[in-house]
Amino acid sequence: MELPVSFTDRTRALLGDDEYNKLSAALNEEQPVSIRLNADKLRCISSRQPSVPWSSTGFYLDRRPTFTFDPLFHAGCYYVQEASSMFVEQALKQLLTDEPVVMLDLCAAPGGKSTHARSVLPAGSLLVANEVIRNRSQILAENLTKWGHPGVVVTNNDPADFSSLEAFFDVVLTDVPCSGEGMFRKDPVAVSEWSPENVDICWQRQRRIISDIWPCLKPGGILIYSTCTYNTKEDEENIRWMRDELSAEVLRLDVSDNWNITGNLLSGEDFPVYRFLPHKTTGEGFFLAVLRKPGTETETPWTGAETIREKGRKSQGKGAKAPAISKEQLLSVARWLSASEDYEWLVDGNRVSAFPREYVAALAALRSSLRIVQAGVEVAELKGKDWMPAHGLAVSTALRSDAFAREEIGYEQAIAYLRKEAVVLSAAAPRGVVLLTYKLIPLGFVKNIGNRANNLYPQEWRIRSGYLPGEVLELAAIL
Repeated sequence: MELPVSFTDRTRALLGDDEYNKLSAALNEEQPVSIRLNADKLRCISSRQPSVPWSSTGFYLDRRPTFTFDPLFHAGCYYVQEASSMFVEQALKQLLTDEPVVMLDLCAAPGGKSTHARSVLPAGSLLVANEVIRNRSQILAENLTKWGHPGVVVTNNDPADFSSLEAFFDVVLTDVPCSGEGMFRKDPVAVSEWSPENVDICWQRQRRIISDIWPCLKPGGILIYSTCTYNTKEDEENIRWMRDELSAEVLRLDVSDNWNITGNLLSGEDFPVYRFLPHKTTGEGFFLAVLRKPGTETETPWTGAETIREKGRKSQGKGAKAPAISKEQLLSVARWLSASEDYEWLVDGNRVSAFPREYVAALAALRSSLRIVQAGVEVAELKGKDWMPAHGLAVSTALRSDAFAREEIGYEQAIAYLRKEAVVLSAAAPRGVVLLTYKLIPLGFVKNIGNRANNLYPQEWRIRSGYLPGEVLELAAIL
């Protein structure tokens, strides 16, 4: 790999000759493969593969599975995530209590840290995952839907759009856009786009992002700042700026010496930061620091706000149709959810979603300022007189296990289903809506009419490749 001369000079000065030479050598090695399992779908997690030390569900793989052609990947059983970035788990687990929180992942697409946070947040918490680029927000929504937790809101907004939500969040994760130095081994484009000028653009943009979102954090709340870059301008110098200009307290995490995490590299400073260097830790370049906003926690800002019902059950998006579904009709789909009494129904035309009841007022406050892409779990669509269950319900942990007849299918059928091709079930399969499972994991719905089954998999999520590798390696075969 031919690195930019300016990058080499800067990083050599930062690390010293010996450490820089080791880093440069590591960048020419093959990048490690790592995944994180979904404990809500894979109840018994064990593996022959080495674990990621700072993640309770992360594993390194000695081979790269054929992820696109692995049905369990599409079912949300695991996420392909770079190992170093899984360190976010330590910040959340060490600094939060068992009390529910409202968390914002501000720069969330494609969803690695959002799905991870959703798995480790205290029970009863709400996650708001935001992405400023519209098409990437759809990818974020897809990945969070597959992950299956109903306590999620996906938004598509600029950080400045959150300004009216003052003291709203207990936790804010800012995985800010950066110069991407830590991705050089993974992404050759990051090498070609790097320049000292881009570094300057990035650190200034990062401070604007923090300035925009800081008022939204509650006094006493936690801000997690991370980048995938090495230079101190985007890392330590921004943390120092937050400490000095925002009076933020930089918090220390307990880490094992065996993790080989590098600390503060800014001359004259010793506040705690956590830097992952590829020649010392098994992963890509990553930087993280945690800061606490001064002050004591205030009353929940949406207390007393209008609820969804009081606001006429506003839709999840702008320009929505008026509700066309009666309470009696909703009761017929309530039985599809376990603990349906814990959810409020959101109605958008003929579509209904379920959202955690305790956060309906918070959702109303979010809707007053933000573009909502998705909230809760989409449950069903009324077509004529018949309810058709939504794919989001099939892969949701809120689905009641006995709500639908199930049919276990093999690998070829699963791939055909994920390509949205026609699926033929066994003669013994029941007629009507059937939940297909693969290795007993819900994959999605079909409507079985006998000689064939109408495929209800989302068209926009289908496997588009007609090519099937001669040898398919599924994750289950490796674990």
